[in-house]
Amino acid sequence: MALKTAKRGEIPPFIVMEVMRAAAERASSGAVVLHMEVGQPGTGAPQGVIDAARVALDQHRIGYTVALGIPELRAAIAGHYRDYYGVDVPVERIVVTTGSSGGFLLSFLSAFDQGDRVALAAPGYPCYRNILSALGVEPVSLMTTVADRFQPTPELLDKARADGPIHGLIVASPSNPTGTMLGREELQALVDYCRVHDIRLISDEIYHGITFHHRADTAAEFAAEAIVINSFSKYFAMTGWRLGWMIVPEDLMRPVESLAQNLFISAPTLSQVAAVAAFDCRDELEANVARYAANRELLLAELPKAGFTDLAPADGAFYIYADVGHLTNDSEKFCRRILNEAGVAVTPGVDFDPWRGNRFVRFSFAESTEEIGAAAEALRKWHEE
Repeated sequence: MALKTAKRGEIPPFIVMEVMRAAAERASSGAVVLHMEVGQPGTGAPQGVIDAARVALDQHRIGYTVALGIPELRAAIAGHYRDYYGVDVPVERIVVTTGSSGGFLLSFLSAFDQGDRVALAAPGYPCYRNILSALGVEPVSLMTTVADRFQPTPELLDKARADGPIHGLIVASPSNPTGTMLGREELQALVDYCRVHDIRLISDEIYHGITFHHRADTAAEFAAEAIVINSFSKYFAMTGWRLGWMIVPEDLMRPVESLAQNLFISAPTLSQVAAVAAFDCRDELEANVARYAANRELLLAELPKAGFTDLAPADGAFYIYADVGHLTNDSEKFCRRILNEAGVAVTPGVDFDPWRGNRFVRFSFAESTEEIGAAAEALRKWHEE
């Protein structure tokens, strides 16, 4: 028997998940593992969210909601844009999604057809490429460098357009894996470029709130035609609640709603009800950001002592991207060695850049300061041995 298997599933694995599995296997044998691999806050959801979830379990039916999300949460998100950014976003253009992943899927399906070409930075979040590829949309990687702060530029877009039309651009600021950010002028330049060349801009703002020098700017301030995607996973520390949101341009609202109805019915109801309280938990959330800032400073001081001397400028998120070309030309093998010999789980750069990631690794500093400090010390001792 030879049953058909669809080609859309023939995409690379999300390697950080493979690293997590290897770390879990090591831990199950009783060995110590210090986690610097996963982009997940080291804390759970804020107490106000947990309390709201308990009340919801007692008082709500927890059935389906409308596909766009419950009105209370959509209104709270709109209030967040007024309070945090000073930007008025119509509630009618806010869509609650099953994590940012659901937002990416809805965005790509509603904005692009098979064969379209969508530009994105390399290094970058691998699931952008993999979801686009699974949908038959061609990811066009912009080979950014530290001179570009690993961000897209109009010049890189010009080069990409020389090989064919570009229908979309994905930007992430702060970005994963580098933590770099676009300034206001750079974001405005990209918005203007996309407007002139009829390119749909998709702004991944999942790490907004976790910045160390200045607040990140939302594309919603610059372009009503842009798709903005955010999530409760990072700043709000609600990864397992699988909840995100989109700001959707008017011309895509009906397609997004129809797709959401058919693909997801609705985002998790308990998560939606509880997340309304997240915007009232600022003190707890800002304490998390203060911890990330302390962890960042610790690593910037300690990683060079362990041989990691070429570090990307980490303006936000909770990652440091390190060039380890002077230490290895095989980052996957290098990360396996670090896990097996130092007990520290680190993500190889090939997850984020299949072309040059063999000489890069990503350190996550989302865990407690004690764990990050212990990991830095383990890396130093390993380097000295």
